[in-house]
Amino acid sequence: MADKKKVVVIGLDCMAPELVFDRWLDKLPNIRRLIDTGIYGRIESSIPPITVPAWTTLATSKNPGKLGFFGFRNRPRSSYTDIEIANSLAVKEPTVWDILSRAGKKVGVLGVPQTYPPKPVNGFMVTSFLTPDTTCKYTYPVELMLEIERLVGDYMLDCENFRTEDKKGLLDQIYRMTEQRFKLAKHFLTTRSLDFFIMVEMGPDRIHHGFWKFFDESHRKYQYHPEYSGAIEKYYVYLDTQIGELLPLVEEDAYVMIVSDHGAKKMDGCININDWFIKEGLLKLKSRPQSVVRIKDADVDWENTLAWGWGGYYSRVFLNVKGREPLGKIDPQDYERVRDEIAQRIRDIPDDTGNPMDTRALKPQEVYTGEHVDEAPDLLVFFGDLSWRVTEDIGHDSTYGFETELGPDDALHSQYGMFVLSDGETSNGKEVEGLRLIDCAPTILSLMGLSVPDDMEGRIVRMS
Repeated sequence: MADKKKVVVIGLDCMAPELVFDRWLDKLPNIRRLIDTGIYGRIESSIPPITVPAWTTLATSKNPGKLGFFGFRNRPRSSYTDIEIANSLAVKEPTVWDILSRAGKKVGVLGVPQTYPPKPVNGFMVTSFLTPDTTCKYTYPVELMLEIERLVGDYMLDCENFRTEDKKGLLDQIYRMTEQRFKLAKHFLTTRSLDFFIMVEMGPDRIHHGFWKFFDESHRKYQYHPEYSGAIEKYYVYLDTQIGELLPLVEEDAYVMIVSDHGAKKMDGCININDWFIKEGLLKLKSRPQSVVRIKDADVDWENTLAWGWGGYYSRVFLNVKGREPLGKIDPQDYERVRDEIAQRIRDIPDDTGNPMDTRALKPQEVYTGEHVDEAPDLLVFFGDLSWRVTEDIGHDSTYGFETELGPDDALHSQYGMFVLSDGETSNGKEVEGLRLIDCAPTILSLMGLSVPDDMEGRIVRMS
């Protein structure tokens, strides 16, 4: 292994390994060069494979049961309708940049999800798309905001709306956002002396959600478009070009890691989970809504309800347990039996054509460890192996839908992202199996010559 003590991490949210490694690698010469001078492979995301908690799992080497959050939104203990947003204040475990800062290393953090509000580091931090807007203090130190404004003008934290029919406008936003992020990255790498730098670009996620149906002929809504059918490929090539402009600034003295927090796949449809619960007699209403409404606005008969669910890329299913929920229905001694029965009934839900869906209904105790496991949903449900989104609204005519409650969306998340680690010198190009997102932090610390804390759950990934 080359004698280098610096690490640069290029995070590409939702970048799909099948597209990079199997489909377009010959058109991505800079990523190809990193592969040829390092190792690569699919990397297993967190459970669930969502931006939050995935990037914090990477940064802390802790699973969600230890971190205490299971998505952007989380349920305060035992509440029926309240939510809490998991921002940086929810992150109690030390991140890799915290550990490096304490060790006297200079760090730069750009656009990593779940860093707002920014916390002090030995270096600088620019927060992510989860920042409300740029009128907030989104940098550490705060005066860095003025430097960013001078460099790029009105800084784009995210696309204004990626679930839109204005595809041309969305493309323009994605490219403008990505150009700004890499311009900042190149600026920081040339004006700061950094031991560690990490950036995350959200563009791959946004372009997948907006354009997947135009290139994937197996998509339920596939349609050819002379411009949009090639949009994802062109954007991957553009990203590779941006990476190529970054590499000369770091290659001589740094390891380069490219990683995505999860992958992407076509969306087959939506499961209206609470309408299914109502149909099955598990969720009771005092009165039926006249239109589609959020469950928090529905007239739910909680005293006679057994289960309800949240929506998103997966479904969080909650049971109404006596002594835990305010109006609990299920006796604690019956909890496991009822949970097993509901899990099996969910697994048995067919798709809209009557075929099996390959649905997973997981108990958090089976997949998590840590003091927050009992704060997780009672079941984590991945419909159709993550091919079906979940809506939590009530009042649909069917269990199945083909439009999201948030607007047009073509893609969902898959369990495996991409990983490349290069020292720029070793002739390797070896594909590695068994990579996990939780392994990244200990690998970074090891590459930089620091000991790995005993409570990190991942293992060190070796280049040879």
